[in-house]
Amino acid sequence: MQAARAVNAISILMGERGAEDGFIQRIDLVDSRVLAEFLGKVPAEVLLANAKSLLMPLADRFPVLVEVLQRWTQLRLVRTFSAADAQDWFDAVRVIDFARENTSLGAVSMPINEASGKLFRDTKRIKKLVAPIDVLLAGSVDAESRDHSEVWNEIGLFREEHPVRMAGHVIVERDRVTAFLDTPYSGFPAFSVKRVVSIPSLVMTIENQTTFHSEARRRCDENVLLIYTAGMPNPPWREMYARILKELPSCVPVFHWGDVDEGGFRIASVLAQEAHKAGHTIKPWSMHPDTVPEEHRRPASANTVNKMVHFAEAAGWSALGEAIAVAKFTVEQESLA
Repeated sequence: MQAARAVNAISILMGERGAEDGFIQRIDLVDSRVLAEFLGKVPAEVLLANAKSLLMPLADRFPVLVEVLQRWTQLRLVRTFSAADAQDWFDAVRVIDFARENTSLGAVSMPINEASGKLFRDTKRIKKLVAPIDVLLAGSVDAESRDHSEVWNEIGLFREEHPVRMAGHVIVERDRVTAFLDTPYSGFPAFSVKRVVSIPSLVMTIENQTTFHSEARRRCDENVLLIYTAGMPNPPWREMYARILKELPSCVPVFHWGDVDEGGFRIASVLAQEAHKAGHTIKPWSMHPDTVPEEHRRPASANTVNKMVHFAEAAGWSALGEAIAVAKFTVEQESLA
């Protein structure tokens, strides 16, 4: 304390009589910046000013950064990150831009370590940025945290490449083979799938693995095409999906079966965009609140309900969005399979 007083960071009032003689009665802060420098710390106001300077120019493309900065102004964390971590958020934007640029150039999928090495000369850097990347993609600081693989899938990065799993009694044309799908399902690299030669009675995408496997076993001998999305589908998967739908008549119904939660409807909105571009309209399958038994319902916050409604409307499911707004609950797909 004497040393802090010597640099004029604080003032000290000492006792002068009797039992108080030599004891500290009062300490006053003289200069917060000098004290911070003395302690080897950076003041919160300086950190926040630096964060605003770094991130505000990016807020026009990623409006959620305004929410992030507001939280930091209140000295609150966002996914364990504070204003001192602003560079991580800046780098997260760089990762998203890098991945999208590669996608536009035709490099629709890339190993994470390879991308990290090219962008940062550090093969481990991108893996440390999954939380800010997730928030930036979701567009909300209150969005539910997703599995890492789902975040990487959305921007075309992967730890290890997984095949697209498909089921049904339909003929699929691939790079070298045109044949019926095996039972209960088949898995192929997304780029190798060219089109569906036969005309299925319906096409259904399924968000969750357990549900896909159950439906594949049950319906593998039916004239249907079931496709597992593995959560949020990656760019190669989405390109394959568009190719398939473009080759099918518009009268073939297209469905999606996902979680009745924010993530489920967000995935549906992405699939709806791809289906629309391919000349089809996607419809929900077993995602209406009325189909969910009471024992499977989990109360949802107002923010979660608002997000669900937003993405339901983005998928073109306004009536379902209205039902969700009234029901105010979430449910995972596997519990309904």
